[in-house]
Amino acid sequence: MANWTMADIPAQRGRTAIITGTGGLGYQAALALASAGAEVILAGRNRARGEAAVNQIRQHVPDARAGFEMLDLASLASVTAFGKRLREARPRLDLLINNAAVMTPPTRQLTADGFELQFGTNYLGHVALTAQLLPLLRQSASARVINTSSIAARSGTIDFDDLQSARAYRPMVAYSQSKLACLMYAFELQRRSEAAGWGIQSIAVHPGIARTELLPNGAGAWSAAGMARRFLWFLFQPAAQGALPTLFAATSAQARGGAYYGPDKLGETRGYPVAAKIPPQAAEADSAARLWAESERLAGVVHNG
Repeated sequence: MANWTMADIPAQRGRTAIITGTGGLGYQAALALASAGAEVILAGRNRARGEAAVNQIRQHVPDARAGFEMLDLASLASVTAFGKRLREARPRLDLLINNAAVMTPPTRQLTADGFELQFGTNYLGHVALTAQLLPLLRQSASARVINTSSIAARSGTIDFDDLQSARAYRPMVAYSQSKLACLMYAFELQRRSEAAGWGIQSIAVHPGIARTELLPNGAGAWSAAGMARRFLWFLFQPAAQGALPTLFAATSAQARGGAYYGPDKLGETRGYPVAAKIPPQAAEADSAARLWAESERLAGVVHNG
């Protein structure tokens, strides 16, 4: 794994990948996978941005097999419709990268289904998406599901009495909870896959601190976080570097189901992919099973393949 880069990605021809999010880390992952021969589907809620991202990929990779599909993770109806379209159109899916996120909106906002926006988008939307696509993933001989967490998960807690931050909304607390939930879900999905024989590798990753639009889009361009991203850009590693843990987990023969990967330097904020430190609360199997059951209930899905 020493200094693993995009040059180490093995050939991906014949594999199909869905990546949520059309900019930043999602775009970089799609570009790298398309360059390696995979068919990539970028899924997002903004058609203009999604099609622009696909066109950019084709400029870099003229023979790229790349496309865009509408998907709003903040709407369970949109997730259901997306899943139905894909199941009807495709025989299998090899790779699902649950990447898209919103981060620290200053005021509490809700999804179309009444969930707190960060918990609903970053976590529940991806739970529902994975459940919808599980039948296609099970048809692959070597399926992988990559869930994107964050170093913010270290300070996260799962408040089962207030998952939607209705009693008290603190932007970073809600974000940290959503990203801890993503990490716990990745581990629990691996346990369920092994127990049920689904043949799916579930792997978690985090990008360190990467130079994307996540902060200004969420907290606002003139928020403290947004201005730090703008004026202290040199503290953030390039998005392509931040995408390396995702690409390692998605393609490397060294990646293992149930593992967690992130950058190797400066407290996992930058660098090359290595095994990341797992927060103790993420390793609580009983809490993860409880969260899984509650998430299926809230999202109205069952992971039955």
